[in-house]
Amino acid sequence: MASFTGEFECKLDAKGRLVLPSKMKALLPESLGQEMMLRKGLGPCLELIPMLEVRKDHSKLASLDDTDDEVRAFKRSFFRRESPVELDATGRFVIPKNMLRHAQLGKDATVIGIGTKIEIWNPDLHEEFSAKEEATYKSLNKKFLGKSG
Repeated sequence: MASFTGEFECKLDAKGRLVLPSKMKALLPESLGQEMMLRKGLGPCLELIPMLEVRKDHSKLASLDDTDDEVRAFKRSFFRRESPVELDATGRFVIPKNMLRHAQLGKDATVIGIGTKIEIWNPDLHEEFSAKEEATYKSLNKKFLGKSG
C-alpha cells in the first residue's frame, strides 16, 4: 500500500493535464497499471486514488442494500463524483472539465499526499484551508496520535 506524503507545486497545461510528481508516481505499484480514480473531494479539491483503494470503497458500497432509498441516493452521489483517469508514461493525466470547476483549478495546482490518496488543490484555496488547519494541528496531533508536538 502506497503512503503518499509531501506537498508539490504543479502546473496544468492548456488541455487540463497535470503531471503527477515523480516522487508520488514512484510509489504506485507497477502491477496495478496506470489507471487511477479521480474523485471530487468533500472540500474544494480533488482526490487521486489508486485503484486498490477505490476497490475497497466500492466493495463496501456493494454490500449495502439497494432497496433502501438512502443507499441509492448515496450511491448516485458517490459514483457521479468519480472519473477513472489513465496516467501516461510521464505520469500525466487529463482532469475532466467538471472536476476542474469543482476544484477551481487554473494553470497552477498544489498536490499533497495524504496517506492512501493524493489531493489536488487550487493553490489559493489550499493556502486558506491550510492556515485554518495549522491553528488546530497541535490539538489534533495529540487527539489522533497522542503527541503534543
